[in-house]
Amino acid sequence: MSDSKPLMWTPRPGVGYTAFRRPDGGMTLVFRDLSESTLTDWREFAFAHLLDSDRLTRNLYDLRTVENISERAIKLAIEVNNDPATRNLRVAVVVKNDAARDSILNVAAGAVGGGAAMRIFTDLAEAEAWLIKPMEQMV
Repeated sequence: MSDSKPLMWTPRPGVGYTAFRRPDGGMTLVFRDLSESTLTDWREFAFAHLLDSDRLTRNLYDLRTVENISERAIKLAIEVNNDPATRNLRVAVVVKNDAARDSILNVAAGAVGGGAAMRIFTDLAEAEAWLIKPMEQMV
């Protein structure tokens, strides 16, 4: 996509994720860890990208190599997802197994808000297939 927004991300020492543009203009973020420095950097990066969100964007969060997804990390993700600008996002989160998926769902169950259309997967191919579906098939 030639008119996609600049990524505005530079790798930093001690930060455990990488980010790159998807062919559809969205982003893929691949996490190696969820340390405090990673979470802080990601939160700032995520909010910066929401500032001028004006169209449907498809993002993929790949957490398959993360051993432990803390409650703090889940709550930060919920905070970002509650920003009104997330209404233009479709987010697929890929985790390593059902236990990781269930822990996220347990923490997020009480969250109030209606941000991004989001689903959690344990299979990357299923996540990608869901991301490319047309909006009318999202029900």
